[in-house]
Amino acid sequence: MNRLLRAGVFVGAIAVACGSWLLTWPVPIEPEAWDPPSDPGPAAERTLPAITLSTLAGDGPEDVEIDAQGRVYGGTQDGTIWRWSSPDAAPEAWVDTKGRPLGLTWGADGELLVCDAFRGLLSVSPEGRVKALTTTCGDRKLVFTDDLEVDASGRVWFTDATQRFDQHAWRLDILENVPSGRLCVYEPDHPGAAKEVLDGLAFANGVAVDPEGRFVLIAETARYRIRRYWTSGPKVGENDVLIDGLPGFPDGISHGADGLFWIAIASPRNPLLDRMAGSPFLREVVARLPAWMGPRPERYTRVLGIDADGRIVHDLVDPDGTEFTTVTSVEQRGDRLLLGSLVEHRWASIPAP
Repeated sequence: MNRLLRAGVFVGAIAVACGSWLLTWPVPIEPEAWDPPSDPGPAAERTLPAITLSTLAGDGPEDVEIDAQGRVYGGTQDGTIWRWSSPDAAPEAWVDTKGRPLGLTWGADGELLVCDAFRGLLSVSPEGRVKALTTTCGDRKLVFTDDLEVDASGRVWFTDATQRFDQHAWRLDILENVPSGRLCVYEPDHPGAAKEVLDGLAFANGVAVDPEGRFVLIAETARYRIRRYWTSGPKVGENDVLIDGLPGFPDGISHGADGLFWIAIASPRNPLLDRMAGSPFLREVVARLPAWMGPRPERYTRVLGIDADGRIVHDLVDPDGTEFTTVTSVEQRGDRLLLGSLVEHRWASIPAP
């Protein structure tokens, strides 16, 4: 009997300690309550077309680019930028940025411009020489340099996803959901610090420049929306929401053919996260859980095509992520859409609708 009593006391003490830890242990997030928009569901859902998969490389080629020779480039978690001469060719480890390359795009002089999550805005010469262009935006250091695109005048528009957490802790920023991301612009004719043009963004992620030079689009991943920053016309310098209430977490965004913009939906909406949106306390409790117990991206493949007014034109879905999952970038090249991923070890492509 005494042995059972002692065991009960021990178990009770463990339960009290665990409960106290879940309720009171300090956490690095300071969440605020917000009201998530309702999920409108797909506008014109289609089954995802047949996927072509590349050969395996490193961990998570989040963004992919293609050069004039048809070679595909993608950066992985270990800092390597890989190069594929074709989908079925073995990849070549082209350069090592010594950081984490995310967004990729071509500069005006044929160099590959790179948003490196830890090293800032970089350029890589055709010969593979890596050069840091800037590590600051405005008067603040870049914390999580994410995605970029170049406009017709050569200016580089890029995002600093958050000022709160680096790339290793991106889940904490989504959980906290206090907008601290930024849109920045770097002008090659005026090298040095980039200029901050917009702040207070909710996990500023993908960037797309309007081919007609009217605006720049930014994916606000944590709030399921695409924001528009006007760069010309009567609204120059202003911003608004182009499309809200997306069916999942938007990541990369790019302009395609026929005036369309393509959005990579990395993961579907998480009902638990939406229900906790109005409760900062519950989100603090979740932040204390081991990572494997908290909300995580599901296997899922989704790509949206929208027009310049924010109307959904194409909605391509594999709800099970059967062959490829967690799409973080989509780039139209000819009649194909190239897909990157945060978790796959390869890139993929599908026919453009």
